[in-house]
Amino acid sequence: MKEIIQILADIVNNLHDFIQHFVSNSLNLSLNDKDLHFWLMGIIGIIIFLCVLVLSNMISKLPYGITILSFLYTFTFMVVLVFAIEIQQAVTNRGHMEFQDAVIGLWGFIVFFLGFAAISSILIIVKIIWKKSFNKH
Repeated sequence: MKEIIQILADIVNNLHDFIQHFVSNSLNLSLNDKDLHFWLMGIIGIIIFLCVLVLSNMISKLPYGITILSFLYTFTFMVVLVFAIEIQQAVTNRGHMEFQDAVIGLWGFIVFFLGFAAISSILIIVKIIWKKSFNKH
């Protein structure tokens, strides 16, 4: 996993240098590193926000849309959390940073969520059957 993070860091660093060079030389803008971060993160963030907003509005109209959105938000949070823990282990030397650990952690959440979904589905089915049996009599 350390190698993957190093490769990603190299890609980000190269992309950063390219953008900074392009902005300075091709666009003739004198932006420092903080200015560049302000503009790029702002633009990337608002584009992602608008995409998520449109997608969330569509999903919220589906049956169990709020449950789907809750799952997506929680899964996103869990991805950040498991990778933060793995990176923390590497930084503090309090464990081994392994990609498999992160994957297994996410599988744990998915399995528990599937358990929740199964129990919820059973309760919904029981409720439907219960209502139908009382409406017949």
